[in-house]
Parts: sequence; structure tokens; C-alpha cells
Amino acid sequence: MSILILLIDTVGGLFVMAILLRFLLQLVKADFYNPISQAIVKITSPLLNPLRRIIPGVGGYDIASLVLAFIVQAIFVLLKLKALGYMAFPPGTVISLSLYFLVKALLDLYTFALIIMVIASWVAPNSYNPGLMLLHQLTEPLCSRVRRVVPPIGGLDFSVMVVMLAIVIIKGALPSLIPGM
Repeated sequence: MSILILLIDTVGGLFVMAILLRFLLQLVKADFYNPISQAIVKITSPLLNPLRRIIPGVGGYDIASLVLAFIVQAIFVLLKLKALGYMAFPPGTVISLSLYFLVKALLDLYTFALIIMVIASWVAPNSYNPGLMLLHQLTEPLCSRVRRVVPPIGGLDFSVMVVMLAIVIIKGALPSLIPGM
């Protein structure tokens, strides 16, 4: 039973992260010729392209990606509840859990990206690795906004620490922000 739940969490989490990453990469206008971007497009396109015919983008935002991420997350929440032995699935609970896990996945994605960027800045500064370039394109919009308020002091950039602190605070408050949690 626990292996099934682990499998559901792993597969569901990775696929939802891929969909969210595709949305975020479009949002920050990342390089789509990057091999990692191309892989994400290939993984998500079979489900996303048909949904785009129904749900158009709004104001340059790919709403279909967010809807797909929510639908996939809801399916995996239902599978997990079924694997745990629950027979009744109240729609409000499924929606709340799906929203919670979706926002948590988004925050986890940024947490991992920031940690990798910090470690890479120590180990391989100015590296042109495609993965690091993509993570830089993903995290820089957040960090640059923080840098406007908290400029580097003595050559030390505290923007990553401020963003990480904000993520920790949001994660702590997340259960109270989502209705029904």
C-alpha cells in the first residue's frame, strides 16, 4: 500500500512540476531552444495541446497549463485518497487538497531552483550549463525584484535569502490560506 502511494506521489508530483515548469518558463520568457525546455514541451504537449483548443491564453498567460496542472493534481489526489482507502470524495476536499499540493509544488520548485543556483554559484560560477541557464532565467525575475529593495551589501547578494524566507513563510501559512484545509 505505501509503495503505491509513493508511486502516485512521485509520478504525480513530477508530472505536475513539469506542467508548472512549462507555465513558468513561458511566463518568464525563457529560452525554448534550450534542450531541457524542449524536453518539457515534449512531455507536456500530448495533454496540453488539446486543452489549448478549448482554453485560450489570456493576456499572454497560458491558462490551459494551469488548468491542466490542476486537473492532473486532482486526479492524483483522487488516486491517493482511493489508495488510502477512502470511499467518499467530497468535491470541496479534493479541490482544496489539489490547490494546496499545486501551490506547494510551485513553492518547492522555486526552493529547489534557488538552492541549486546558490550551490552552482559556489561550485561553478559563470557556468553555461543549459540547466543552470534555465534555472537562472526562472529565478532571476524574483531575485531582481528583491534586489531593487535590498541591494547587494559589500558584494553579498541577499536577494536569494529574502526570497527563500518569503517561500518559507508562505509555506507555513498555506494551510490557512486555502479554504477547507
